[in-house]
Amino acid sequence: MIAFAWPWALALLPLPYLVYRLVPRARQNNDAALWVPTLSPYQGASQHSGVKPQRRWLKWLTILGWVLLVLSCTRPQWLGDPIELPVSGRDLMLAVDLSGSMRTDDFQLSGRSVDRLTALKAVAGAFIDQRQGDRIGLILFGEQPYIQAPLTFDHNTVTRLLHEAVVGLAGNKTAIGDAIGLAVKRLRKDPQTKNVLILLTDGASNSGSLDPLKAAKLAAQRGLKVYTIGIGAEAVEVGSFFFKRTVNPSLDLDEKTLKAIAETTGGRYFRARDTEELAQIYQQLDQLEPVEKDKQVYRPYTELYLYPLAAALITALLIAAAHGREE
Repeated sequence: MIAFAWPWALALLPLPYLVYRLVPRARQNNDAALWVPTLSPYQGASQHSGVKPQRRWLKWLTILGWVLLVLSCTRPQWLGDPIELPVSGRDLMLAVDLSGSMRTDDFQLSGRSVDRLTALKAVAGAFIDQRQGDRIGLILFGEQPYIQAPLTFDHNTVTRLLHEAVVGLAGNKTAIGDAIGLAVKRLRKDPQTKNVLILLTDGASNSGSLDPLKAAKLAAQRGLKVYTIGIGAEAVEVGSFFFKRTVNPSLDLDEKTLKAIAETTGGRYFRARDTEELAQIYQQLDQLEPVEKDKQVYRPYTELYLYPLAAALITALLIAAAHGREE
């Protein structure tokens, strides 16, 4: 159907007529005149006076041009069929650790050994794709936290930026407190919106100016719920030419602090020792933070004002050409 965004513009239609009737005409200069002894030679000309046919169609063409111009001012639009959009009212921020320890190859992906960041990208990318109706943002942190993607409904861009991240991009140390503090700044405090931070790290906070527990208390005051995920295997076999031994590559993981952060903000702590556990954690997050069923209706529209505006321009050109021929 056709609708008008600014229908009040139709009030401009009688404007030229009102100007013609209400505004006084300009005074004519009568200084130059032709004096003749009699009017008899000009009586025949007075009998044929009147509006020329050319003047008559120019008058109607001018009216048509004005109507088209006013019609374009009303912004006619073609409205499409209404589309329902799922909305969860949730702002979700991912904080990903890019410290040097994320290079450790203790995860398996499709039968091959990969580092922790590669495994995280594979699982987190699928999680982001399933977040219909959520605004998602991305924080990358090491020695300093950075907003890689602000909160947005463009999940494809967030996924691409996550896959472009590399270990050491934000430094080789870990500033967990600063990452939480940055998320608090970016997530707005709105009672109608659920604010969630998913923090993924494989170490302990050894950098930054903000203590992680103080940052957690600040997040709790702002209504930000933090889910912490500690990633990294607990047993990996390493060996030389003669013998093998089992080591724990996650000795630096500060589970105590991560649990305290989650408890302070009302979230939960998860432990991801391999890719399967990481995928299961994201499934549990779906259950802990369910998508609401409220809908919003969006109706696409196409602007049509260009068509009457183009017709008005053509009409103006015709009027100008007609006046040029008369001169």
